[in-house]
Amino acid sequence: MSTGPANPKGRDRPWIFRTYAGHSTAADSNALYRANLEKGQTGLSVAFDLPTQTGYDSDHQLARGEVGKVGVPVSHIGDMRTLFQDIPLAQMNTSMTINATAAWLLALYTAVAEEQGADRKQLTGTTQNDIIKEYLSRGTYVFPPRPSMRLIENTITWSYRELPKWNPMNVCSYHLQEAGATQVQEMSYALATAIAVLDAVKASGEVSEEAFPVVVGRISFFVNAGIRFVTEMCKMRAFTELWDGICRQRYGVEDEKLRRFRYGVQVNSLGLTEQQPENNVYRILLEMLAVTLSKNARARAVQLPAWNEALGLPRPWDQQWSLRMQQILAYETDLLEFGDIFDGSREIESKVEALKAQVREEMRCIEEMGGALAAVESGYMKEQMVLSNAARLHRIESGEQMIVGVNSYRETEVSPLSGGDGDSVLTVPEHVEYEQVERLKAWRASRDNGVAMKALAELKSAAGEGRNVMEPSIACAKAGVTTGEWGATLREVFGEYRAPTGVGVVVQLEHDDIEEARAAVSALSAKLGTPVKFLVGKPGLDGHSNGAEQIAVRAGECGMEVLYEGIRLTPAEIVDAAIEQGAHAVGLSILSGSHVPLVRDVMNRMRGAGLDKVPVIVGGIIPEDDQLVLKQLGVAAVYTPKDFRVNRMMADIVRLMDARLNDAAA
Repeated sequence: MSTGPANPKGRDRPWIFRTYAGHSTAADSNALYRANLEKGQTGLSVAFDLPTQTGYDSDHQLARGEVGKVGVPVSHIGDMRTLFQDIPLAQMNTSMTINATAAWLLALYTAVAEEQGADRKQLTGTTQNDIIKEYLSRGTYVFPPRPSMRLIENTITWSYRELPKWNPMNVCSYHLQEAGATQVQEMSYALATAIAVLDAVKASGEVSEEAFPVVVGRISFFVNAGIRFVTEMCKMRAFTELWDGICRQRYGVEDEKLRRFRYGVQVNSLGLTEQQPENNVYRILLEMLAVTLSKNARARAVQLPAWNEALGLPRPWDQQWSLRMQQILAYETDLLEFGDIFDGSREIESKVEALKAQVREEMRCIEEMGGALAAVESGYMKEQMVLSNAARLHRIESGEQMIVGVNSYRETEVSPLSGGDGDSVLTVPEHVEYEQVERLKAWRASRDNGVAMKALAELKSAAGEGRNVMEPSIACAKAGVTTGEWGATLREVFGEYRAPTGVGVVVQLEHDDIEEARAAVSALSAKLGTPVKFLVGKPGLDGHSNGAEQIAVRAGECGMEVLYEGIRLTPAEIVDAAIEQGAHAVGLSILSGSHVPLVRDVMNRMRGAGLDKVPVIVGGIIPEDDQLVLKQLGVAAVYTPKDFRVNRMMADIVRLMDARLNDAAA
């Protein structure tokens, strides 16, 4: 395992180098981790697949097509053992992007570390464990907000006692910006989340007044850095100063070290383009500078996306390229030899103060609503982000916000990176899911089922009685309980939840070319004798709903009656809704890479229900070869991130509906 070069005297230590990774199987991901560590990566950042993130086993109905696609499937302690085989967890700093099932994955990790002989009190790393942003952006929530907050509180109070070097919560504003949040919203919502969590921990009575500052000091953050890197750097200085003030004034933390704004970062993936993807290398570099240039607001850990993530899953070489970018900045430049190069800059100070004032005002509004949980439950924060994302999209469509290669300077040579004989992204073979399911069945058959059921009964009792669920979860892990069984047990106690979608918000933006779409919708409605009905569905477990929300909002602006119930629907539920509500078109949004099996299921069910004449439109990150497959399945149109002119898309969809209507009448 590479340790990297020694740190020369007079230079600051570099941040932790990470790459967000995990795919296919635990064995394949383990090989990738060990290879990256040999190349100089200094920490692990684990991506779990969607069934794992949402508390389902790989053989659950909703897991179909999703196994191993956006991360590694971990169904039980055997998978976790394989994932970290030959990686000494006592020496590793591991970040796990996990939220609704964070308590379970932390329990599995702790159990495996103890099997390796590690002292749990020496474990270092982070569980993201920020459920509030899941209701607003990624959608991998399971339980209602208040039971979810209790699970976060359980992991924090347990970690304080048992894993004192672990960051039990990583307040995550990264996905907020990915969903279109402004810098002010990103900071406001993240800080409001941190306050809600710390207030809950304090109210639990599980931590003494004297020890509470230590708990505050273990809260870390995970932020986004966009292309406006001067503004983003000012954002980080503002974040640092605002958090210091909250720790001092609200929680009375005197120790400066415990007030420190400790954050990791992944630079913006929303701005990566499918068109001319080689330009993404420059974007990633500039965004990294935003979180490294200012010493007083420098990230503690950095993970960079790969240049081709807008096309699909990056290959090991692509991840290596991003790792080398970090190493060159840290080891070849003189960045780490200086103090903060922005101290005393009037321009920077002015921008920082302006951002802080705006954040304080937004946080005051959230506080008046009753805090972050209330602002989630009311739909306020989600609606504000939908509005911000709509405004961002409008700026791109109008050309006000230039994106090179997308809405300007589109002329290009053929890229040798994404062209040629080899594939430019990694694909997960379909047999991976079958093999994972077979291993899961064998695991259940080989364990002591009585011991597993007894452990689950104790977990259910602890959850129902209000006791901390961490030790019962570790007992479940050691007893061979599966992820789906753990999730189902807590679903019985806490129930499930469907978050507000935010699409009911009325958007009033001036579009130069929206009238054509509105006229087409009006004409088709008159022809039908009823308003045009457009059903927007998200099949499977993909919770990234930003695109679906913007399509739903724009369809409403154009005069359609929009049918949208949010995320996590089965193909059967989508087709049933199309029948019951008389949809004239069905739009499917899938960004997890599971588009072929899920769309195939939807199309088969549409034909079986006699809905052959209802056009199905698919949007997502879909390679060209797969677009052809979807068309062969009967999909009427496929849209990818390069199709940024939404009004044209709306007009196209109306024409498809009209054409199918004419075919049916012929």
